[in-house]
Formats: sequence, structure tokens, C-alpha cells
Amino acid sequence: MSFTPDVSRKSGVGVIPSPAPFFTPRPERRRTDSFASRLERDKEVNVQVILRCRPLTEEEQKSNVPRVISCNELRKEANVLHSVANKQVDRVFTFDKVFGPKAQQRSIYEQAISPIVHEVLEGFSCTVFAYGQTGTGKTYTMEGGMRNKGGDLPAEAGVIPRAVRHIFETLEAQNADYNMKVTFLELYNEEVTDLLAQDASSDDNVKQKKPVSLMEDGKGCVVLRGLEEEVVYSANDIYALLERGSSKRRTADTLLNKRSSRSHSVFTITVHIKEESLGDEELIKCGKLNLVDLAGSENILRSGSRDGRAREAGEINKSLLTLGRVINALVEHSSHIPYRDSKLTRLLRDSLGGKTKTCIIATISPSAHSLEETLSTLDYAYRAKNIKNKPEANQKLSKAVLLKDLYLELERVKEDVRAARDRNGIYIAQQRYAEEEAEKKARIERIEQLENDLNLTESEVSNFRDLYMTEKEKLLDVESDLKDCKRNLDSKNKELLDLKENYIQVITKLNEREAIISRMKASGDLNVWIRRSFVVRANGVGCDSFGHLVFCSIVSFLSSSLVFFGLQRISFHRCSRLLEVLSSSAILCIAVGRIELPSSISRSRHFFSSYLLDLPTKMMF
Repeated sequence: MSFTPDVSRKSGVGVIPSPAPFFTPRPERRRTDSFASRLERDKEVNVQVILRCRPLTEEEQKSNVPRVISCNELRKEANVLHSVANKQVDRVFTFDKVFGPKAQQRSIYEQAISPIVHEVLEGFSCTVFAYGQTGTGKTYTMEGGMRNKGGDLPAEAGVIPRAVRHIFETLEAQNADYNMKVTFLELYNEEVTDLLAQDASSDDNVKQKKPVSLMEDGKGCVVLRGLEEEVVYSANDIYALLERGSSKRRTADTLLNKRSSRSHSVFTITVHIKEESLGDEELIKCGKLNLVDLAGSENILRSGSRDGRAREAGEINKSLLTLGRVINALVEHSSHIPYRDSKLTRLLRDSLGGKTKTCIIATISPSAHSLEETLSTLDYAYRAKNIKNKPEANQKLSKAVLLKDLYLELERVKEDVRAARDRNGIYIAQQRYAEEEAEKKARIERIEQLENDLNLTESEVSNFRDLYMTEKEKLLDVESDLKDCKRNLDSKNKELLDLKENYIQVITKLNEREAIISRMKASGDLNVWIRRSFVVRANGVGCDSFGHLVFCSIVSFLSSSLVFFGLQRISFHRCSRLLEVLSSSAILCIAVGRIELPSSISRSRHFFSSYLLDLPTKMMF
């Protein structure tokens, strides 16, 4: 968990100013550790999970409630004995450390929490939070007894007071030059409030509690706007602040817990330690310890919550359910981690999968009555073991840079105070107001420019879309024309084939005619054949096939000749009667080759298809 309080609000009235300045570490400053140390610390580490089982309460002992949990601290195992369908089922869960009902507060701190405090003093951010069902000892584990009348820690002191004492004792033993500040916030019904604010003096007067705005800086860090930091100089100062803040936390009496926490709390200790350096530049390392006490999940029916308490329980269960989903998503390496679904998970974002070293203390009850909730806690805690963080030491800062930032921040606060005293409606300095207005105007202009660019882009897209539709229609027309051309081509090819067939037929007929002519020439009496064919045809007397063929050939020649001279063509079927071709009293004179057959046709009238012909005395074929 990495969040930055609003440093514009300093400690409350009566708190002595800090001897050393505090500012949020700058990301551009890099560590100067050795290469080997960086390699070692940049490795991913699993979240440390510790299991603590509370003893049976007096009421549970009187009722002889059976135990279903047995803890083996040496083997770091927790065994769950329960019956499923009348069968005894033994489930074993292994954790980093397991503490049974007889474990003492001191033992838990020394074995599990003390190493984490050492990491804080080395400049790391660390988080310890307790998770479990209501009434299992989360608040007792985290806070316990604060201090005795003499100022010493009691045996019941929890993680927070022991960590505070450990930090101060270590710094004093090192004779270190340091500065320490603390914050204490409460998350109740998805609303963050400051438990150390001066105006939050009564639990009953909820409206006077100071709200805190939870925002993000764009770099993954949560910024708590309005959260005040208290400067502390000793462990007793922190104890007093803890007691003051804890008294303001919302609690309620339920059937499961007489003092059940109805909210989540986060107590943060930030320490700046000056390092010894060989050069003139002084470096300061920053460590942060987040101590989180979560409200317990509960069964509304078993806890006896009604009305407002039931709604509280619903909000608590909702935030814890979101925490469970985040754990599942991190374990399953999901592409989306639902941090933003709850303010609790936003606060714990850097502690789960971030750059913080995290320790989860899972608290459970050994009672058989709480078996269902116990199994749920064990399952979530067991899965959380697989979450990997990549801890990085906070960047070391130069003292000169810190002083410069301090002076700038101080001047800014003075300007705000002067603006507030003017009471002219401006509660910040005029220069800052002008700067913010200029930034606002620049953002508006940028937005308008982006909107214009968007409109232009949309117009271009529309034009391209219209052009696409036009080209598509043209393509369809071209495809239609192409199909028509293909059909015409097929038709022309068919006509060409028909012409080729006709050509072949004509060639065949010509060859046949040439053969007939050759045969007639060879016979030596061509004129006799011609006359006989015409006479026989005219008289209607049958003739042999050769004579008929000669007659048809003569008619064909005559028809071709007449076509050549531009006269009407004589078809074969209209030449069935010879008188329709030539006068019956005339004999044609036909020249075939060089053979001439004279005949007197000067006194004859010749008709072809009802046309009167003026024939010459000699015709050449």
C-alpha cells in the first residue's frame, strides 16, 4: 500500500513543529545502492501469510463446543477436521508461520513482525494487515494492550505498540538523525475519515468527522487529500495518538463479538532517516509501515445484526469480498485486477502485487460453529501465499532538495492563509488561482481541439465510406458488363462455328461439282448429257441419278451466275419446273470450261421467278 497524505495540512494545534522536513519521495531520484544489493532486492517475493488460531471463549468452553482446528507450529500446518456426508475429512493448510491458541503476543511479533520493521528502517514500504472472521482476535493481534501506568508495554501489547517501540529503540541505539510522522484513518461504509483530526471528537457526532478524499496521482499511488500527519518524537506520543484514534473507531456489540469493529483502520508510520555519506551531499532514506486492522466478515443471521447494523455488515462483507476477488485475480494472473471496485482494495493496491513487502495475519476460530467462516479464511489466506510483490526501496532524497521543497511548500501555505484571511471569496492565492484558471483554459482548448480533430476524422471517414460505396457500385456495373460481353462472345463463337460448318459444306459441294464436271469432261459427250437432262426434266420423264445431278448442277451454276450479275437468285425448290427457268422452245447454250454449246435463243422469252429477262445470245459460266 502506497499512499501520500495531503501535506498542505500540517499537524493540529498544540503539536510542536517537526525538526526535520517531510515530503513525498520524488520518483526521479534513484537509489545509490550497490549493484548486487539491487539485484537481490529487485527479486519478486511472495506475500508472507501467518495463521493465528485463538483459543475457545469461556462461553464455548461451557457449551462444550468441539474443536475442529489443530495447529502444528513446527510443521507450520493447520489441520481441519470436519464431516462431509457422514465422512470424516481432514484438510491440511500450510503457511509461512502458524501460531496456536497458546501463542503469546511477544512470540508472534518477534518471529513474524520484527524482520518487517527492520526492512522499514532500511527504506522499504511494508504492510501488515489482519484478515479473518469477526471475533477471531484481529484487533487484539494488531493493538492489544497499549501500555501500563508506568509506560511499559504489557504482555497483551499487539503488533502496533511493539513495532513503535522497536522503531524508536533501534533509532536511538543507532544515534540516528530522523523525523517521524503518523496518520490514522478509518474506512467506514466506503467513506474515509481522519481519526486524528481535531474536529473528530465524538463517535456520536458523525457529521463532524473530517472526510478524506481518495484520489490517484496517475502513477499508481493513492493520494489522500485532507489527511493530516502528526509529528511524533517518542513512543508515548504514538501511544497517545493510537488511543485517541481508536476511541473514535466505530464498534458495536454483536452476538459474536462484544466489541466488534465496524470499520477498517490503517495506521501509518513514516520515518525519514539521515544517512552518513562520504561526500558533501546528505541523503535521506524514507521507510513506511502500514498497519491495517480489517473489520471482520460475519454471518448477519448469526451475529444478530439488524437494520443499520445489517447494512454495516453488508458493506463490510462487500469490501472483503472485493479483497478476495483481487487475491484470486492476482493468483490466477488475470489481465484485469478489480482494485477500483472498493476503496479498501485501492488502499491496499501497492500491498497486493505492488512494490511493498506485505505480511497477512489470518485469524481463525477453532470452534465447530465457525467452521464455514474458518474454511473461507483458510482458503483465501492459502491462495494469498501465491501473490508476488516486487519490493523496492524508497528513493533516497537529498537534504538540499528537501529543504527547497519545504520552503516552496511553506510559501504556498502562507499564500493560502493570506487568501483565506482576505475573505474576498478567494480561498487560495491569486497567483495560484490564475495558474489554475490558465491550466483549465488550456485543457478546454485542448478538448476543443481534440473534438475538432474528431469531427474532421469522422467527416473523412464518412467521405471514404461514400467513395467506397460508389466504387463498389461501379465494380458491380463493370461485372455486369463483363457478363454481357461473355454472353456476346459465346454467341459470336457459336455463329463462327456455324459459319465454319457452312463453309465446310460449301467446300464439299464445290468439290462434288468439280468431280461431276471432271466426270462429264471425261465422258466425251458433255452436250448430250446436258440436253438430255434438260429435256428429260422438262418432259417430266425420269432419268438416272447422274442425269438428275447434272441438271441440278446446271441450275446451281445458272443461279450463281445470276446472283453474280445482280439478278434475283433462283433457289433449288423453285426450279422444279424447267419452264420457270427457261422457255420450253429454247435450248440453253452453256459453256463449261472451254466447251461452248450454241443455241438460238434470240426469239425466246425467258423468265426467272416471274421476271422477264433480256438474255444475251451467249452466256458464259
